Amino acid sequence: MVLPVSRTQRLFDLLQLLRRHQYPVAAAYLASELDVSVRTVYRDIATLQSQGAEIEGEAGIGYILKPSFMLPPLMFSQDELEVLLLGAEWVMQRADENMSEAAQNAIAKISSVLPDKLKYQLSKEVTRVVPVCGLSEFQVDLTDIRQAIRHESVAEICYTDEKGKQTTRRIWPVLIGFFERCYILTAWCESRNAFRHFRIDRMQFFKTTGEKYLRSQRELLKSWQQQEGVTERETRY
Repeated sequence: MVLPVSRTQRLFDLLQLLRRHQYPVAAAYLASELDVSVRTVYRDIATLQSQGAEIEGEAGIGYILKPSFMLPPLMFSQDELEVLLLGAEWVMQRADENMSEAAQNAIAKISSVLPDKLKYQLSKEVTRVVPVCGLSEFQVDLTDIRQAIRHESVAEICYTDEKGKQTTRRIWPVLIGFFERCYILTAWCESRNAFRHFRIDRMQFFKTTGEKYLRSQRELLKSWQQQEGVTERETRY
């Protein structure tokens, strides 16, 4: 069973959804994207408005977030900062170049708005991520895979299994899993009509077809979570 998203997370997700649109968005659409009722969307919008979010609109017409609205700066405890640093360092050591650079930029942006006391705490190393050796080289670009997931694009891959057999498949990429010594792509495989897990270092090529999934990535992810018996929190990244 998939655990529900916390209300705080849902409010942030609602703001993010509104940011993506330049025109009023119907509450029914927002409810569908967040997997909640329309009544819940109305309550959440009222809550955000009471906390200063510049959301305009009304029921039956739609809602829009004014472009000038910015989230207030977030304050982190020392433990929270350490978690962020460890997470960023893990990504820098294990992910591809684009993700590594993004992790460094994220930490730099957070550091730039911290008060001096927390900056000093941030400079102290209490815990470190141990470098991992032996990660395999990729013949495909992880950026292409991430873009395919974000745009819900069908892809073709050439894949070599553990027995050395090569096959060409059409897949719907759903989620990248980062493990200690390999990366795994969870995808819906058209030829198997089921979810499959592909080691990315065994892919000879990855190419999008320009076609869209027949189901949304969000729906596919939920189906995979239910099949595998994992929670949404365990698959967040």
